[in-house]
Amino acid sequence: MSINPWFVFTKNAFSDLGGPRATDPWLYNYGLIAVGALIIAFASYAVSVSSEKLEAVGASFMMVAGLFLALIGVFHEGTYPHVFVSQWFFAQMDMTSIVWGAGSIVSGRAKRGAAEVAIGVIGPAGAIAFRWPSAATLEAYGIVLIDLFVILMTFDLRDLEG
Repeated sequence: MSINPWFVFTKNAFSDLGGPRATDPWLYNYGLIAVGALIIAFASYAVSVSSEKLEAVGASFMMVAGLFLALIGVFHEGTYPHVFVSQWFFAQMDMTSIVWGAGSIVSGRAKRGAAEVAIGVIGPAGAIAFRWPSAATLEAYGIVLIDLFVILMTFDLRDLEG
């Protein structure tokens, strides 16, 4: 945002930073692709240590989410599939949270699992329930929930490692 002073958090979408109007849009877009790859690596590890099939399915959803995040960088603002890949990134992460959380519950981590499921339900409910001033504010809300889920999932992975 510092190299794009026209960007306004309450008026724009984060993807505008990777669109045709942006200064150095490659920075934003390549960043999304790199983070997508990191998500896929993290989720692959989660599949390898998961002790419950629901955990493996949830982590697999996360791999797909990582792919969609990378695709946001490939199909940047102004291209036809951009809105689809953007929405599906967040939808995949909601599904990840719900399914991984259910696996956590089945594996005996009931409190953490319930919190993980709640994050996956609160995400879309909050997106629908409130009038967001911009796409960026809605995206920031989703990102905060994803971050909270990943923190909980990281504690699960630590427990699964023994």
